[in-house]
Amino acid sequence: MTSSSSLRVQIESALAHKMPSALTPRARVVRPTTPTGIQAVDALLEGGLPVGALTEIVGPESSGRTSLALSSIAQLTASGKVCAWVDVGDMLKPECAAAAGIALPYLLWVRCGIFRESVHTAPVRFELPQSCLVRPEPIKGLHGGGCGTHPRQESKSVARALEGFFGTETTSSESTGSTPRQPFGKTVRPAQDARPAAPLSPWARIEQALKVTDLLLQGGGFSAVVLDMASLPAKYTSRVPLAHWFRYRAAAEHSRSSVLLLSQHACANSSAGLVLQLEGRSESLQRKTVLTAGAHRLHIHRQRFMQESNVIPMKKPVAKVTEAEWETYAPWTGRR
Repeated sequence: MTSSSSLRVQIESALAHKMPSALTPRARVVRPTTPTGIQAVDALLEGGLPVGALTEIVGPESSGRTSLALSSIAQLTASGKVCAWVDVGDMLKPECAAAAGIALPYLLWVRCGIFRESVHTAPVRFELPQSCLVRPEPIKGLHGGGCGTHPRQESKSVARALEGFFGTETTSSESTGSTPRQPFGKTVRPAQDARPAAPLSPWARIEQALKVTDLLLQGGGFSAVVLDMASLPAKYTSRVPLAHWFRYRAAAEHSRSSVLLLSQHACANSSAGLVLQLEGRSESLQRKTVLTAGAHRLHIHRQRFMQESNVIPMKKPVAKVTEAEWETYAPWTGRR
């Protein structure tokens, strides 16, 4: 036995009660991946996006973030797996998703900050002709004389007569000065008072998106959950507490689902297992216009999961390629 081997046995035996296999490197965990459908990206990532981890796709507008996410979701839904898309800025178009190959019946689309439009109709005003109105008997005074009938009392008596017909009290707007009621007790707002609800602030939409994403991950059953925050600037996304991203990372690992975070700037920090930085190529494609094709470049900013075996190399490893380029074409061009 060599001196180095004996020294290693002595050290491991001395530290066995504290840490077993003290000098044995920890085996790397090989994580399963899901293909993105883009050959250059799958070759760079050695299979695709990791399963059970948080992947952050960062880049400016028109850099290919949504195209990459749509292509990845299309691969999952094509095999019958259910996915979810949490749309913070209401930017997803179902037509574009279907053109990218996504099976819409297998996609749950959650739109944040969208209110159901309330239906306002014109005010209902019901009046009987004077010939159909029955005047009540006059109120007699102390000496048997008539004291007359107050107009308000007459309108109330007519309302009491119509109450059994409509099922609710209906008063005349001229006598009471108030807006009449719709039958069956449903109040009808005048058309001029109908105002559309104000859109939610970015903070309220972010809060909705975080709660929905948490419910989807805790509930399980989704192969991938996309949190699309690409429409919000960094001053909003960077202020999201890190506890949310850590909880999403733990939930994704437990449920074995992929979480894709689309944003303009990185915000998940160490909770993201894979961070992809995208940018559009400045040079234009040859004989193509921006309406028919686009060029994109991807750079691996951080990758925590490696696919190769745990072997300590004797030589300096060869520099690994961390960039990939690909082109996207519009659906009407007939190319993919």
